Amino acid sequence: MYPASALLAFAVLFPIALVPVRAQEQPQGVIRVGVNLVLVDATVKNKAGQIMADLKKEDFEVREDGAVQKLDIFSRDELPINVALVLDLSDSIGPFLGPLRDAAHTALGALKADDEAALFTFSTEARMRVPFTTDKAQIANQINSFQAGGATNINDGIFIACQYLLKLPPKGRRVIILISDDVGTDAGGQGTRDIVTEAIAADAVLYNLKIPGYNPPQTLLYASMVPGLVNIRKVMDQTGGELFDVKDTADLSSVFRALIQRIKTRYTLGYYTNASAALGKPHKLDVKLASSYGKKGKDYVVLSKNGFYVH
Repeated sequence: MYPASALLAFAVLFPIALVPVRAQEQPQGVIRVGVNLVLVDATVKNKAGQIMADLKKEDFEVREDGAVQKLDIFSRDELPINVALVLDLSDSIGPFLGPLRDAAHTALGALKADDEAALFTFSTEARMRVPFTTDKAQIANQINSFQAGGATNINDGIFIACQYLLKLPPKGRRVIILISDDVGTDAGGQGTRDIVTEAIAADAVLYNLKIPGYNPPQTLLYASMVPGLVNIRKVMDQTGGELFDVKDTADLSSVFRALIQRIKTRYTLGYYTNASAALGKPHKLDVKLASSYGKKGKDYVVLSKNGFYVH
């Protein structure tokens, strides 16, 4: 059962429809505003890159347009999580599908019983394979049943997952996990700006599980010359996600589990705002720790979205 604070966030956040914003108006990141409740997820690392996992509500300071806000919501892994896996099925990934299936069984098994997962795939074209389900084993079992082949259209893979999320009533925190060697060879129909806009509108955070792929020199050369390939790093930065780089297939399971654990241990902060939608201007957010922890960016890093629109 969720604590009262989490249920309050649920009740206020979920009835609100999110209106997409134009890409040129975006700040670095945007979060959903439900009625007058602002919610933002955050990951905090110390200067050694280690997760700061035992922080309390009083350790955080959230400023809106420079003004300190009173935190009414504070939780960690209490709201349900919706995880959309976006799997690369291009030629270079074929040998890795078996290990991926095994890693997915273990990693997705660490989610809570009421957390949901969905599966999307892409090669030359992108498509949804399994809609959201609490049966995480079903998602993992599907992975090794696919036939790899075709180009690498990462753009459309991320975009259709965002579209799917945007059309659904929100049921929890939303995460997209891109599983790919990140060597795009097809720019698809959507550019980075449109993908960022769609991800923000869907309230989705992009994580990247980068896996080894078989890419001969001629493929890498071709990929370097394809215009319009999505800037994965930019999408992650603007949505508050991270890269998890698998250097060796033997490490795939442990890295995948670490990614899921990172998602589960993000802090959720919430406060009630008096901000207005006048002129459609974004309101800036700055999430930091109390002064006793030192200086943000020097002594610790906060990964979070840093702005929102009132609709």
